[in-house]
Amino acid sequence: MTPVPPPAAELSADDARRIALRAQGFLGAPDRRAGVRGVLRHLGAVQLDTISVLARSHELIPYARLGAVGRDTVERAYWTDAHAFEYWSHAACILPVEEWPHFAFRRRAYRDRPQWYHDLPDGAYDAVIKQLRTEGPLTATDLGGAKNKGEWWDWSESKVAVERALMYGEVVCTERRGWKRVYDLAERAIPDALLHDDLDDTECLRRLVRLAGQALGVGTRADIADYHRLKGEQFDAVVADSGLVPVTVAGWSKPAWADPQALASEPRGRHRTTLLSPFDSLIWERARTERIFGFTHRLEAYVPKPKRVHGYFAMPLLSGGRLLGRVDPAREGSTLVAKRVFLDSPKTVRPMAQALREAAGWVGCDAVRVEYVDRPELTAQLVAELT
Repeated sequence: MTPVPPPAAELSADDARRIALRAQGFLGAPDRRAGVRGVLRHLGAVQLDTISVLARSHELIPYARLGAVGRDTVERAYWTDAHAFEYWSHAACILPVEEWPHFAFRRRAYRDRPQWYHDLPDGAYDAVIKQLRTEGPLTATDLGGAKNKGEWWDWSESKVAVERALMYGEVVCTERRGWKRVYDLAERAIPDALLHDDLDDTECLRRLVRLAGQALGVGTRADIADYHRLKGEQFDAVVADSGLVPVTVAGWSKPAWADPQALASEPRGRHRTTLLSPFDSLIWERARTERIFGFTHRLEAYVPKPKRVHGYFAMPLLSGGRLLGRVDPAREGSTLVAKRVFLDSPKTVRPMAQALREAAGWVGCDAVRVEYVDRPELTAQLVAELT
């Protein structure tokens, strides 16, 4: 790590929490005019994931900030008119198309990679590029099938080739169709003014560190680097010229940096009450979530069922700027089922009921059924609030 200059500000833990909430779009009036595209630009990355309980995570992200925006509206906002592309950031993420040039460093790193898990026969890569050029946007199925007849990771030659072309930047994922990636040539999908790898690694990294700092409001080296999965030494190399300023935060054991704009005014306004996807950028980094909110959360979808504590896709409840509980939801026809509900205190009942009602309406459910509450004495109160 490089030496940290004297702090530009000393923040309390509560200051840091409210700065983070505003930076992530949960404190203050949402920019409804900018809508879903505004949320994407503001966050800089929206994580994708295969799990769909209430909805897929990339739908839950704008819902949590804007309210019951139509799910078709969400998809159109991401994918129409080349407003976004999918690439590797924090994980597989939807990214604003204007950030294409700033991922040149990662595309170059993939091109220089000496070894890949999957071998690729001679000619397979060129064949996929030729097919896309001739036939237009295609899924892996259209390209000849995604898999061989082995295990799930046994990709076909065409799937290996098109995924490698995606990493290299010759091919772009322009949308998801039935959750399948739709691939097109970058030369067709990315606007001409953005279709270049002219920026050197330093300029790319500087931009991404600055964007991450702005999206987080305030964060440690690990927080900010993790946002776009940068290495610590990459952060160190550019943070001094990123525009972020060093700060101290009471109770944080490590140095922090903040967006100067986040320090320019006190965070004020209305707090959102909502359920959060575990892949929401407010909480996707566990150590940061524990540090800011005193809340430990773990996605248990990949934990064997007998070992789960909170459930398959437990969603934290955000209310009043704090994480107050969680619920593991499911859907049965037109009923939203709260399979497991965890409440911090009796005061959490009302916001949990509000969040469940709103989520149910958003996904087209007209009833909510509660199956389990960790505080049994609050079950009747929660049911009453829901009805």
